[in-house]
Amino acid sequence: MRQDVLTEVEDWVVEEAAVALVYNGISHAVMMASPADLEDFALGFSLSEGILASPAECYGIEVENTPAGVTVQLEVASRAFMELKERRRTLAGRTGCGLCGVDSLDQVCRPQRTLAPAQGFHVDGVRRALAAIGAEQHLTRRTGAAHAAAWCAMEGSLRIVREDVGRHNALDKVIGAMARSGAQSGEGFFLITSRVSFEMAQKAIQAGVSALVGMSAPTLAAVDLAEQAGMTLLAFARGRDFVCYTHPEQLGLDRDGQGA
Repeated sequence: MRQDVLTEVEDWVVEEAAVALVYNGISHAVMMASPADLEDFALGFSLSEGILASPAECYGIEVENTPAGVTVQLEVASRAFMELKERRRTLAGRTGCGLCGVDSLDQVCRPQRTLAPAQGFHVDGVRRALAAIGAEQHLTRRTGAAHAAAWCAMEGSLRIVREDVGRHNALDKVIGAMARSGAQSGEGFFLITSRVSFEMAQKAIQAGVSALVGMSAPTLAAVDLAEQAGMTLLAFARGRDFVCYTHPEQLGLDRDGQGA
């Protein structure tokens, strides 16, 4: 109904499916996700959650569609599998804190790497990426119910873009696509259309990316984490405007917003 007029129209509705991530035959997590780019998602999730130390520890990924949902089978190195089994053993009989595969507060704030300063990160590149992201949000334009994440070159071109009903999933898909293509984390920055939460900042840091740009608000936990890790965090990024919350010196700007 629009303006009190009842009409019948066709509409696009975003697809959401249960996706089970299975490591060497053992199910670890079931996520609700958009059922596309699932190889990227599985690898990116495994890397960003610290299940795999590197892409080389993943020997193969197979996607299986079932009536109940999608199963993604990952064959992983014995080191990663043994550590995953130990994590599952400690979870048995305990009350979790609500984060996937985590059973204690210590595991939420797992040790983070200290990032090298972003080289070549500049406001011009941020603005070019912001101007370009809308045209790449095909699922969002049709349904209005998806988040996007992008891996951007420092000059602002969009190298990898993924969408998903879940903002974490969209970023994991980008991280996985980067790993599969051999992208170098120091050569660009992340742009996300969602808010910048602790988990989003944590995933970016785990991926080794030194700059994260969010189009919505950040959380205090995300700002604190970015500050500690040496990551430049921008949020409320729309059009030509943004707020820089951490490490503004990496943008190379003076107080008037001009290049230093």
